[in-house]
Amino acid sequence: MKNIYKSLFALGLIFSLNSCEDEQDLMFLQPEATFEILSPVSGESSVLNPDTPLNPGVSLTWSKADFGTPTEITYSVEVDKSGDNFDTPTVITSTTNNYVTITSDVLNSASVGVGLVPFSEGGLEIRIKATVGTTASNESFSDVITYLVTPYSTDLPKIYVVGNFLSSSGYGNDWTAADAVPIAASAFGKTDFEGYVYMNGTSNEFKFLPTNISFDGDYGDDGSFSGVLVQTGESNCQLNGAGYYNVKANTGEVSADNPNGLTYSTTLTNWAITGSATPLSWPSGPEGTDGQDHDMTYNQTTKKWEITINLTGGNEIKFRANNAWALNFGDDDTSDNLLNAGGGNIAVNASGTYFVELDFSNPREYSYTLTLQ
Repeated sequence: MKNIYKSLFALGLIFSLNSCEDEQDLMFLQPEATFEILSPVSGESSVLNPDTPLNPGVSLTWSKADFGTPTEITYSVEVDKSGDNFDTPTVITSTTNNYVTITSDVLNSASVGVGLVPFSEGGLEIRIKATVGTTASNESFSDVITYLVTPYSTDLPKIYVVGNFLSSSGYGNDWTAADAVPIAASAFGKTDFEGYVYMNGTSNEFKFLPTNISFDGDYGDDGSFSGVLVQTGESNCQLNGAGYYNVKANTGEVSADNPNGLTYSTTLTNWAITGSATPLSWPSGPEGTDGQDHDMTYNQTTKKWEITINLTGGNEIKFRANNAWALNFGDDDTSDNLLNAGGGNIAVNASGTYFVELDFSNPREYSYTLTLQ
């Protein structure tokens, strides 16, 4: 038994000595590394442009963090809206270098994402987070700078049409904000909303919502049913007769620059294809109103107008509503299949039977397809 105790004591002594030697060779991380952003400095600015998305939005450099170890350091660029104190920071990118260039489109997405208003200069706070090793341990942060950014938006502002027609028209549940139909303004900052809405009821009632989240701030008729919008004491807008309507609503206050403010209108539309490529060719008569159109059919499931028709190659077509030219669409750039109001004639390259679709479901970004069968 004594020999056993001696053996155990010897093993313990050897382990203890080896442990002491290993500890002498260990390198311990400093609890926190101090480093700072070198460029840009607070107050510098950038105006971002949607036409140059890959241009530099901001180029950052910072001093190297020192954790007292040769272990690789990862730097993450974090941003947040000025005044938010990085309560919900957005990480733009990560790198092992102490410099990085952020492209305009990436910086724009981050700026809008944290709450900066498009086309208006706002403060974007930037800091660098440093971590060590693959486990991203020992977080340390640089100083914070405020970079002034003017972001942009390529999304058109929208409001939403909600009412008792949603279910019968294939949109969803009646009077449900999430199922409301969007209509869009002509540009950011504009209030001239327009779009197409199918109302498949004999007595349609509807309102306009600023968002498709709730009824807060909703617009309705002033009670005269003459196309005047109000937000207080409003009535449901009323429209008798089923059909596919061009809906307009201007939610801005009346002014010299906005004479149609706080009004709405609806125009019943029935769409057709016409042109030299069609069997009936171009319409003739006064203003082309003799009805030489090929009527299309609205498909409630796909939410598109459609027709199967023989077209002759080397000729042209357009789309128009109500056997007249007041509402007509062509294409000024056939590479994208997007329609332009009053746009150029659309060339048909080959003769044959085509399945043609006309899509107004994306407001102000209307499209078409010509599929040779």
